[in-house]
Amino acid sequence: MERREIEIFLTLAEELHFGRTAQRLLVSQARVSQTIARLERRFGVALFERTSRRVALSPVGAALYADVRAGHDRIERGVAAAVAAGRGITGVLTVGLEAPAVAELAAPVFTRFREKNPGVEIVFRETGFTDPLDLLRSGEVDVAVTNAPVGQDEAGFEQGPLVYTEPVVLAVARRHRLATRTAVTLDDLDGEVVFRAGRRAAPYRRHPEPPTPAATLLDLMTRVAAGEGVCPLAAHAADYFARPTLTMVPFAPGSPPVRWVLCWRTGARTARVAALAAATAHP
Repeated sequence: MERREIEIFLTLAEELHFGRTAQRLLVSQARVSQTIARLERRFGVALFERTSRRVALSPVGAALYADVRAGHDRIERGVAAAVAAGRGITGVLTVGLEAPAVAELAAPVFTRFREKNPGVEIVFRETGFTDPLDLLRSGEVDVAVTNAPVGQDEAGFEQGPLVYTEPVVLAVARRHRLATRTAVTLDDLDGEVVFRAGRRAAPYRRHPEPPTPAATLLDLMTRVAAGEGVCPLAAHAADYFARPTLTMVPFAPGSPPVRWVLCWRTGARTARVAALAAATAHP
């Protein structure tokens, strides 16, 4: 089978409609019909069962589809790997995550990266709680996903494109005065002791802060549950960190969201990092 014959056969086997197959491959419907007829004459057996109402794979056609699809996919992966190798995009890309859940929340970005760069293996690492840029600073990760913005006071880093955006919730003790609210505002933080989780940017970074910052996520949750303060968190915390002693109250619509962005060391935007940045753009 020639390449174009394979493409037409596989596409018709998936669409089971001559018109849609022609549209998908940008060829005429006659071309699709002629190609399938030619293949059936060559093999001496029907590959599709056709009626006035439907098109279906014959038993032989179904078996051929399974074999050809598997082989075609292996060839496509091999070609993609060769192209990536030719561009020098191979090896391991180590990604530091300020919020480990972003690996799941921003899965489409990482999936696009893997599809376009099959020669690269992604390894995720959780960054430090009090200093989310620690692994990036030490060179233990190639790129980090952190809360924007990466300010001018953090010299040596460059902020990259947006990876994921989500609202903010306020973690409060179950008996806190705000626990029964359906939504809170930034003004509600006034007068509260506000803990910081990660690189929480203004306007959620407020005073007074606790005399001793939380050292770990467990420490943070325990102290908030004990009523020592409140803490703005990315909205996924409501699902990932739910516990009976805490309430996660949404901020009112229009409140600034959490913007998870890529960040790398100044001058360290490698081909792999650049490829991940490119994968943040929707196709």
